[in-house]
Amino acid sequence: MQFAAKLEVSTKKLNLLTVLAGSVLIVLLLCSLPLSLAGDKHIKILRIEESINPGTAAFLARGAKQAVEEDAVLLVVELDTPGGLVTSMRTMIKTIMNAPIPVVVFVSPSGAQAASAGVFVVMAADIAAMAPGTNIGAAHPVVAGGKDMDETMDTKVVNDLVAFIKSIATKRSRNAEWAEEAVRKSVSITAEEALKLNVIDLVAKDVDDLLVKLEGWSVQTKEGEKKLALKGLPAETVEENLRDKILKTISNPNIAYLLMLIGMAGLYFELSHPGVIFPGVIGGIALILAFYAFQTLSVNYAGVLLILLGAVLFLLEIKVTSYGMLSVGGIICLTLGSIMLFNTGTPGLRISWSVLIPAVLVISGFFMTVAFLAVRAHMARPRTGYQGLIGKIAVAKEPLAPDGKVFVHGELWNATSEDVVPVGSKVEVIEVENLWLKVRKIGDTKQ
Repeated sequence: MQFAAKLEVSTKKLNLLTVLAGSVLIVLLLCSLPLSLAGDKHIKILRIEESINPGTAAFLARGAKQAVEEDAVLLVVELDTPGGLVTSMRTMIKTIMNAPIPVVVFVSPSGAQAASAGVFVVMAADIAAMAPGTNIGAAHPVVAGGKDMDETMDTKVVNDLVAFIKSIATKRSRNAEWAEEAVRKSVSITAEEALKLNVIDLVAKDVDDLLVKLEGWSVQTKEGEKKLALKGLPAETVEENLRDKILKTISNPNIAYLLMLIGMAGLYFELSHPGVIFPGVIGGIALILAFYAFQTLSVNYAGVLLILLGAVLFLLEIKVTSYGMLSVGGIICLTLGSIMLFNTGTPGLRISWSVLIPAVLVISGFFMTVAFLAVRAHMARPRTGYQGLIGKIAVAKEPLAPDGKVFVHGELWNATSEDVVPVGSKVEVIEVENLWLKVRKIGDTKQ
């Protein structure tokens, strides 16, 4: 009976502790959730101030998903871009046009632009707006170095993009004729001209002015018509997380290019000086990150192969006596490959000359220096082991007639000489065999 009573009391205490622990966990969970998850209406603001690339496309997709999950009534995308990759642009347009909440693309602040791929993004918005002093246009596709494509390819690409932007403009009831000219003739207009030509819906000084002007607007979304009631709603900014920052960083062509050079330099050093390990590990990681970035960028793999060939030529310089010709070939391959690496003329999506020239000079100097050190090490006389003793000067500690003891390298060695050598005389080591030194007398100097 007593045991049963004690068991019942213990069970009640356990149940009470379980309830208390569960209550504490629920309170902590509720406190850790954003206020917007509790059902509060609010506005999400997302800023894109760079080229359009896989990083910005992923950031927009995450921001739109977050806005929907947190019950936001509107997503405002502040845009300032010189353009970017067509694939990333299409991803962003899919995100905008399939969002269940209204999406506003606002070219802001004053001095910003929506060029090239940015034109498509603005045209795809439920509501398109611009700040005074901004511009939009110049959407003709280009390739490496900003040059036009050959006639056949240019026609195919331009026609495809014209059809795409006209379909977007028609769906959003915007000026499809101007959109076609932006792609075919690279026309560009100001915010005021864009409003007059029905390219955008309104001009606003800043985000606050934009939200005031949007009050009461009706927007046709994927889930039907929605009327904007924004007065008094708080605005929350979508911040970049660690994944967004990493993806955006390595999607920068300059960073991807430098990662590839660092990777090759690390592996080159490891191959020329086996056993160091650390450069090889760093080089391997950098090279993997570089090739991951190349998958998200418009890469010309002929450029990649030229750069790799340059590294191979530098490596062969260690093994083959070419009197510097292999190094010269390596520098040429590295330079040409770097220039050809990215297939885009968009300023934000190709290697900057201020990065390319110093990088080629530094990496070429590094490869040549490592090759020189490796060759010098191979040609240098041994400094350790038996071979390191040959040519060293020893001092006779016993008379050599012909055998005795000599002192060299801080050690006593058995030695033999063809001549009689008195104690204290200096001798030169000419051969090492079976722990015996063969020496010859070089003078009668006493120690």
